[in-house]
Parts: sequence; C-alpha cells; structure tokens
Amino acid sequence: MSSAAWDLQQAVHTALAGNANVLALLGSARVYDDVPQGAAFPYLTLTGFTARDWATGTELGAEIIFTVNAWSRGAGHKQAHLLAEAVRAALHDAALILASHHLVNLRHETSSTHRERDGDTYRVAARFRAVLEPNA
Repeated sequence: MSSAAWDLQQAVHTALAGNANVLALLGSARVYDDVPQGAAFPYLTLTGFTARDWATGTELGAEIIFTVNAWSRGAGHKQAHLLAEAVRAALHDAALILASHHLVNLRHETSSTHRERDGDTYRVAARFRAVLEPNA
C-alpha cells in the first residue's frame, strides 16, 4: 500500500492538470511538485501535505491537509485569484480516484493572498482538507 499523502498528491495533480478551466488559465499543464528552473508563469505548486491519523476503533483512516499555490506575474492579484478559484472549483467536493485509498471527502478550507518580496510575483495559497481510508 502506498502513502495516503502520496496517493492524494498524485490524484490532485491529475485532477488539476486535466481540468479545462485550470488549463485555460495556465496555458498548459503547469502543475508542479518541484518547479523547474525558469518555469513560465503562471503555474501551480502542490505543497505542505500533512497527514494525521484519523482511525476509529475499527477503521483505519488519514486526515491530510495540503496547499495548492497559484503563482502569477500578471499585473496585480487578479490572475492569481482566478487561478485559485479554478483550483477550488476543481477540487472542492471532488470525487478523486486514488490508487490505494478511498477519498471520503475533500474540502477547501481557506485561501490567502501574498505579494512576494520581488514585487512582481503574486501567490494565492489555497488550503484543503481530505479524509481518506485505505482500500479494502
């Protein structure tokens, strides 16, 4: 059995890289775990996967908190906000198929906006919470 967090990360990547609205805003499937040097903007990064035990007395389970960052160099925050909303729409309550786990639920929790120190880059960090159970 694979890690619940890795299983979820792969499913989230597949969902975002294959979503027509996300692709229209990105221009191509620029969804990264490790951003290539010199990557073109805008793009998304998958970060901060934190797994917690969510087992009951009889069932195994995991709660996973993770963040999808929308990075932009568009004038102002608009492009980053539009990307973050497309990500939220693609993932919130999505029925993702995972390799060795069952996704019980996936919910958007919060989003926060940042202007990076370089003064040109904008980021919206969208935080999600997922509950998974291992496949039988």
